[in-house]
Formats: sequence, structure tokens, C-alpha cells
Amino acid sequence: MSSVLRVAFFPGELRLAVTQHNTLLDYALWRPAAPDGVGDVYQARISALMPAMGGAFVDLGKGESGFLPIQNGKNPVTEGQMLTVCVTRAAQGGKGLRVQAQEPPATPLPDKPCLLTRGPTPLERLADRWPQARITVDSAAAAALIPPTLRDRREQALSPFPEAIAHACDALAEASVSLPGGMTASITPTPALIAIDMDAPPTATGWTKQTAQFAANRDALPALFQQIRLRNLSGAILIDPAGLSTRKRQALLEPIKAMLQADPLRPRCLGITALGLVEIVRARTHPSLPELLSCPHGQALAALRIILANHPDATQIRGGLGIITALEKDPQALADCITQRGKALAVKLDPSLPDFFWTTDHD
Repeated sequence: MSSVLRVAFFPGELRLAVTQHNTLLDYALWRPAAPDGVGDVYQARISALMPAMGGAFVDLGKGESGFLPIQNGKNPVTEGQMLTVCVTRAAQGGKGLRVQAQEPPATPLPDKPCLLTRGPTPLERLADRWPQARITVDSAAAAALIPPTLRDRREQALSPFPEAIAHACDALAEASVSLPGGMTASITPTPALIAIDMDAPPTATGWTKQTAQFAANRDALPALFQQIRLRNLSGAILIDPAGLSTRKRQALLEPIKAMLQADPLRPRCLGITALGLVEIVRARTHPSLPELLSCPHGQALAALRIILANHPDATQIRGGLGIITALEKDPQALADCITQRGKALAVKLDPSLPDFFWTTDHD
């Protein structure tokens, strides 16, 4: 059965799910008002050389900045120099945009830092990754955002997410993951790494405990790696397999390396640590799903979704400084919510509330 790239519209955000039958193959969030910048091309100025950091900070214009790595003294630059750069990694984990120099376009360039072209949207990236997938949308609002280059792949009829796919997408926000064989995994993002703890199922009768748990871990890992990919977990990832001795965990290395080949980012398994943890590194390019959901913008959009679904009579959202500031930075999201509910929704700052606490007022 052919794959389908499904697009669902929410205030300020679109869910993008690549599916086959009722299986979720790929997933991304698209926030038109807040692109992550990857692939954007800028005319930039070197603002500060940082030899100790192996690069330089560059001014991208309008308050944006990035970091340009410079390796082994190649392609030396000077402060104040103008050059064309492309963003290769989104700002995440407290670190700014990562850029690399590229050949300037043939057209005349401005003499000050500015954006030249935008990179591909999440929809365009998924469509390129799944070239055979037909595109379906759940609403006219979603259809209006399909770029001309992809319109010939879109089915004309509106198609909401199937219930099983909607449930699978919702489950990506949960810290606990159900795995084959009755196993579960708890995913905990931290500023330094992603910690994943696998829990053991009951030992199968007729098998020794270590043999049964080795087989259970091995059989559950492909589903766990698919969850890592769907959530775009990246950077350092440490996995604690369930109930295995350190010696027995070594036997998981070759199966793990083979499983990771299915990931287009080609993560690397670096081995088993002294504590028996499987050490994996996965390239950081776009923000992870936990980052997108927990950032101020993500919390503001979640509030609008809850109001749309559960508070049809609300006339006002009243919140702390963090949530209100995030809403004010994305006025289109509020407009989307008002259009979908068919009723006005005022926004009011309440300094007495914590930053990301909010409530609704009614007539």
C-alpha cells in the first residue's frame, strides 16, 4: 500500500504525518510563524572572531546571529568581512544557529546583513524524503498552505487523520513508550543528553532470565529507535536496557548498529559505557519534538488547542507573562483559533499568575 503524507491544521501549527495503512512512519510539526531556520541563506557580517571556540560569530541582521566554525585555519576570515552563509543547524539547547559559508548567488548582494532566501519547510522536507507519498489535508486552511510545487500530489478531498494515527501522534508527547513484548521505555530529555530507561517484561517460562531479557530487549529496540526518529531526539542518547548484565549487553552492539542504518541521519553507536549504558549520538539539525512542545511558543499553541477543544464559551484567555508574550509573538495563531471557533477570544496579561499558567474567562 502506498504511503500518505497527511496534513492537519491547528492554530499556528500543522501536524505532518507520513503513514502507511494505520502505521506512523514519519512525523514533524510545521509552525509557519516560527521557522527553525535550517537551510536559510543570509548575507552576513563577521562580528567577532573566537579562536578559542574554533570559529566566529556572524551578524545575520535584525538581531539574529549565528556561529561559523572555522577548522584548522582554512578559509580565514576577518572581523567586518561580508560573506554568504547557510544555516546548517537550528538554535537549540541554549546554542544559537550554526552556519557555514557558501558561494554567493550571481545576483547583486546588499551591503548589510539580511536574509536572502528561506530554507525548505517541514512539509517540503517530508515530501522530499517520501517522494511517492500522496498528500492529504484536513481543511481548506491546510490546503491553502500547500506550495505550488506540491499541489499536483495533493488529493482534492479533505481527509482528517484516522483515529489510530491521531492517537499515535498524541502519544509522541508522552514520556512513556509502549514497546513490543510488554516492555516500556521512559524518555527523559536533559540539557546535556537524552536518557532512556527500558523496563523489563516478565521472564518467559522455559528460558533463563538473561536469555529471555536479552531477546526482549533485542526485539523491542527497533520500535524504540523508531520513536527516537519520530521525536527527532538528537545529540547524546544513553539507553539503559532492561535487566541485563554488562557482559550480556555487549551482545546488543552489533544488532543495534544494524538497526540504526534505517535512520536517515545515520546515528552512531559508540559502545557500552562502564555503567552498562548504550551510548548513541544522533546529529542535531532541527529541534527535537520535546523542545518544540516545551518551549514558550509550544506551550502557547497547546493552550489554544485546549481552548478550541474544551472551552467553546471562553471569551478571554488570561495568563502569566510567559504565555501571553508567546501568544503576542504569533498573532496568526490567535487569529487561526478565533476563525476555527467562530468566536472572538481576548488575551489578557495577569501578573499574579506564574509565567506559563493560564485560565479562561467566560461571559
